[in-house]
Amino acid sequence: MDFLAIDVETANSDMASICQIGFVIYENGQIKKEWSSLLDPEDYFDFWNESIHNITEEDIIDSPKFPEVYEFLKQNLENYICVCHTHFDRVSINRTCEKYGLPSIQNSWIDTAKVSRRCWEEFAYKGYGLANVCKKLDFSFNHHDALEDAKACAHILLSAIKEKENTIDDWLIRVNNPILANAKNYSDSVSKEGNPNGNLFGEILVFTGSLQIPRREASLLASEIGCKVENGVTKKTTLLVVGDQDLSKLSGKKKSSKHLKAEELKNNGQNIRILKESDFVALYESNKE
Repeated sequence: MDFLAIDVETANSDMASICQIGFVIYENGQIKKEWSSLLDPEDYFDFWNESIHNITEEDIIDSPKFPEVYEFLKQNLENYICVCHTHFDRVSINRTCEKYGLPSIQNSWIDTAKVSRRCWEEFAYKGYGLANVCKKLDFSFNHHDALEDAKACAHILLSAIKEKENTIDDWLIRVNNPILANAKNYSDSVSKEGNPNGNLFGEILVFTGSLQIPRREASLLASEIGCKVENGVTKKTTLLVVGDQDLSKLSGKKKSSKHLKAEELKNNGQNIRILKESDFVALYESNKE
């Protein structure tokens, strides 16, 4: 049972704005090494992100930049199967490598959100967020601290291995198969409700702003990876995808009414993630790997 579990936090809606990263290495089911560091994302800090992880610009003064820890991360990640909860952390690391012109880190990944959906029936189609799964497993942790989240992710995998009496290699195969063993392969169809086997099934997604991809095509991509696509932001919305230029701090454009409403709901405690269009595309591509 050798693997590395990893988590990142970002300074703003750009997935390449990593401001903290943490990982824990398990060998034979026991912690061998743990590491965490604040990073200077060389980007602005958004109030909405600060309110989640409580990391500010002042906190990262004198912290290393991603290129300074890249070789260290690469050496560790490439030696183990890597584990994260949902594809967001994996894509965030790849997007940050792209940002600095660094080669992507090549390894095998296990998404413990997908593990949870296949291990415990109550999480098959909803409620498989990190905190909710750990609540079932009676595992306490300081959510939105990168190292703590990495440990929580590792606990989910170890619990699933124990529950099903199988191995990490078994899970590497199982997470790429349908939720139910006899379920129809959904890869050739599209549903407004979203592909139930997609990595982002259960997410309620809304598009806003000027997109490079035609809106209809973007909706089909979102549905293919599991998202239910809606026209307006509501109390059920979990993802808002915004055109890259609309999210640029210096673009000079006003935020759309959908964007403003999402921020209002977020300010009132609703869990909404705001993404750039290019980050959404990267999430889609990672779903196909």
